[in-house]
Amino acid sequence: MNATALHRRLFGADPAGAWSAPGRANLIGEHTDYSGGLVLPFAIDARAQVALGPSDDGHFHVASAQRSGSVTHAAPEDLQPGSPAAKGWAAYPLGIVWALQQRGVEVPPLTIALDSTVPAGAGLSSSAAVECAVALAISDHLGLGLGLPTIARIGQHAENDFVGMPCGLMDQMASAASTAGHALFFDIGADTIEHIPFDTEAAGIATLVIDTRVHHSHADGEYATRRADVERAAAILGVDLLSQVLFENLDWALDKLSADGDSAAPADVLQRRAKHVITENQRVRETVALLRAGYIEAIGEALSASHESLRDDFEVSCAELDLAAESAEGAGALGARMVGGGFGGSVIALVPDDRARAVEDGVIQAFAKAGYRVPVARKVTPAAGALRDA
Repeated sequence: MNATALHRRLFGADPAGAWSAPGRANLIGEHTDYSGGLVLPFAIDARAQVALGPSDDGHFHVASAQRSGSVTHAAPEDLQPGSPAAKGWAAYPLGIVWALQQRGVEVPPLTIALDSTVPAGAGLSSSAAVECAVALAISDHLGLGLGLPTIARIGQHAENDFVGMPCGLMDQMASAASTAGHALFFDIGADTIEHIPFDTEAAGIATLVIDTRVHHSHADGEYATRRADVERAAAILGVDLLSQVLFENLDWALDKLSADGDSAAPADVLQRRAKHVITENQRVRETVALLRAGYIEAIGEALSASHESLRDDFEVSCAELDLAAESAEGAGALGARMVGGGFGGSVIALVPDDRARAVEDGVIQAFAKAGYRVPVARKVTPAAGALRDA
């Protein structure tokens, strides 16, 4: 990963500096962020790096090592949602410029070079890593002094309103504000973060992220549908956000939803969506309590229950994700579940160190038997959030 060398080669000048931000794996708390709920992600040891400097021709120039060093050029007036600059991979860094401008920051034209080791399309938030790295780089370069939670919000603003992806804040907050050896307990409704000990290496535990290497074409539309379902359920229950309904009120919520619904979201669908969100928030609480007490190995049951809920109640899994979780547990994982938006991407598995290779082999063999593409397993460790590299 060397964005500095790419900047020198393509733009013929040393950059003002280099900054990076990590991808993330979400330990537990899936599809709860946009309902104001609880999430427990951690930054991973794969990062996006950005090197930037001033542009001398009045245009923004953005290059990526993952795009064969191709350069996207944009005039300042081109930075508008819906414009060509808001399409494709360059929309993420250029969206940060736009989001800062929306806050009243005058961002001068820049040369921006990107390099990343975060795999795209694997549910590890490669886009958030780019957003947070670019936002921190511009903040430091211009002397804005923006805090890491603010960096995260700028990234979300860019992705929501420039790129057009209605994501919650979890991915960007994990990428910006995580600390090494910890998971980030983010109560989105209360807008609080807490660093929870998650030292897997000291506990003799491996955290595997198993990339199924599939992404089904209906994923983005179904994500928006699930969000609409959650918002509809909240409205029926008379709350602003569904996560305001506590676990002890689950039965009341399901009963109230039983008679409501329409052709777009039948009552039984709304019940299942609400059940997932309410029980998932409770699973996050239970996992945090176990980690605070030092019982990393005990959280596997909650991970497995999360996958079942995402599969059956939220209906965002797929055959490949289900097989990855099932075969990982069959080979010795303490628990496993899908991560990310769903319909493809990755599974996270908590595995004793001495079973890590057996779990990886077990999943590969199960995929071969099913005729699926060979999955890719990566061991990830809790890493630091966004920072300046040089």
